[in-house]
Amino acid sequence: MAEQVYWDDVKEGTELTPVVKNPTTQQLVKYAGASGDYYQIHYDQDFAKSNNLDGVILHGALKNAFLGHLVTKWMGPQGDLKRLACQYRGMDMPGSPVTAKGLVTRKYQKQGANLVDCEIWLENKDGEKTTPGSATVALPVRN
Repeated sequence: MAEQVYWDDVKEGTELTPVVKNPTTQQLVKYAGASGDYYQIHYDQDFAKSNNLDGVILHGALKNAFLGHLVTKWMGPQGDLKRLACQYRGMDMPGSPVTAKGLVTRKYQKQGANLVDCEIWLENKDGEKTTPGSATVALPVRN
């Protein structure tokens, strides 16, 4: 079970523990079936190349899910993910690892909730941010 993060212990600038993902073409096929996104650029090499891509690319929503995993794994079982958003700024390909990273940018209380805002992103193997985003999490306080 994930360790619980408490609002009391978080500071602006706190880094979220990175999560490395190693997506495969098989994972993309499974994700296409689960999500209903059968656009061929995600599983058909010839089709992807005929559309001026180097090969098949990850689904944007799968990359968003990787960022969701980063945040929910970090916040612990008593945390509550309030908001998750991202933009698709670069293409990631199966067979090449992506690393989900983040840091706390704001810590505040609002309407009785103990909140933190985070900047989150996916980096490719070259350290380029391909999927920038943000999240807001409610965290418990220590008793």
